[in-house]
Amino acid sequence: MSENGFFAFVHRMKYITRWGLMRNTNYENLKEHSFDVAVIAHGLATIGNCYYGKNYNADEIAMSAMFHDANEAITGDMPTPVKYGNPEIRKAYKELEAQAVKRILCMLPEELEKEYVHYFYIADEQEKQIVKAADKISAYIKCLEEERAGNDDFSTAQKTLKKAIDKYDLPEVRHFMKKFVPVYGMNVDDVSC
Repeated sequence: MSENGFFAFVHRMKYITRWGLMRNTNYENLKEHSFDVAVIAHGLATIGNCYYGKNYNADEIAMSAMFHDANEAITGDMPTPVKYGNPEIRKAYKELEAQAVKRILCMLPEELEKEYVHYFYIADEQEKQIVKAADKISAYIKCLEEERAGNDDFSTAQKTLKKAIDKYDLPEVRHFMKKFVPVYGMNVDDVSC
């Protein structure tokens, strides 16, 4: 594996299709999802800073969100019911994810790896929660889009994700869900100024 392959490898995230067990009206790839999660995570952090007295580094959080699922470029997108089906599978998959991250980081020269490694291992627990919440919000929005397109395959996932999002004890998450998520269902003329 090349120590200069990182950027070319990350570019290939567009070939990993998400929601493999679901009938999709609009397919989503890992690269698109990662961008959406980064935008939402940055928004959550900025909302926390502006409205709730938090002191997040929104740019760092956005970068961590950008790479939050990069390991899936190696492992693929494992369906949630399989990934979390039992503790043994979950543990084995966590180990596989960790190995995948190491493989991805070794595609950078040592000097650059030191600059990128912290995006893959978020140390701050609240920042980690922001990225996880953004991941779930992105998936929830995908479910809403599928529902609006007449696809009921995502109805159970939508309810499960909403419950998971509601469990986050972060005012910035509640703010985003109340103020911004409803706008995702509007047409372009109603959204723009």
